[in-house]
Amino acid sequence: MIYEYFYILSFIIFSLILCIVLLLASYLLAVQQSDPEKISAYECGFNPFEDARQKFDVRFYLIGILFIIFDLEVMFLFPWAISLSKIQSFGFFSMFLFLFILTIGFIYEWKKGALDWE
Repeated sequence: MIYEYFYILSFIIFSLILCIVLLLASYLLAVQQSDPEKISAYECGFNPFEDARQKFDVRFYLIGILFIIFDLEVMFLFPWAISLSKIQSFGFFSMFLFLFILTIGFIYEWKKGALDWE
């Protein structure tokens, strides 16, 4: 019975050895110098090698939440577009109502200045 697990055990051992060899090879062969592009501020606007407890503007959270909301809107559009021929007019008008409510929310955020980056 133990012989049945020999191939699985040998595969796990081979995988671990291969992972260790590849990690060591990349550490030994790769250039370990950082260039100015790598340590420059990226999307968040902060230098990456500073205190992690630094205070930053709450607008980063706001932009992230708005991105998630409108990303989910697009996620609902794909299955709707694929099944549009089968869901008839009820599906069409329910998605139209959904998009209308999201558009009203978008216009409200725009008028309130949530999308302005002063």
